[in-house]
Amino acid sequence: MHITSPIATQDIARLRVGDSVLLSGVIYTARDAAHKRMIELLAAGRPLPFELQGQTIYYAGPCPAPPGKVIGSAGPTTSARMDGYTPALLQAGLRVMIGKGARSQAVVDAMHEHGAVYLAAVGGAGALLSQCVVQAEPVAFADLGTEAIVKLTVHEMPLTVAVDCVGGRLR
Repeated sequence: MHITSPIATQDIARLRVGDSVLLSGVIYTARDAAHKRMIELLAAGRPLPFELQGQTIYYAGPCPAPPGKVIGSAGPTTSARMDGYTPALLQAGLRVMIGKGARSQAVVDAMHEHGAVYLAAVGGAGALLSQCVVQAEPVAFADLGTEAIVKLTVHEMPLTVAVDCVGGRLR
């Protein structure tokens, strides 16, 4: 199934655990340190560096681009490291997350409540996944290096639905 980010609510509702998808469109990278800063901004009532409503966050810290490339390796990081931050970001409008590994029950419950989906990327395939990136633009927190938020435009990124919006999940 081909989907485009930001993903329409009706498309999220159609996705089920185990579905293979090819994702195109705009996504944002963010890892632990960026998540911590976003939560601090929300707690202070300040705007986030990008519009979170309906967006996709890819749990990745892309490597710098080698000559002639848009981006370096861009593999997923372990999603559980973001679990403490995720319910608040879902409440603020986040609808799609991409990473690897299992999610906590609290995150699965928050996803069900807010109509979100978690897509799994193959760990160890960062070089292959980087070939799906057609544009990369730094957005915020440049001082975090590879953990800065980067806006990616991707084309047909291969992913699998690992947790759907009705609470189903891969075991």
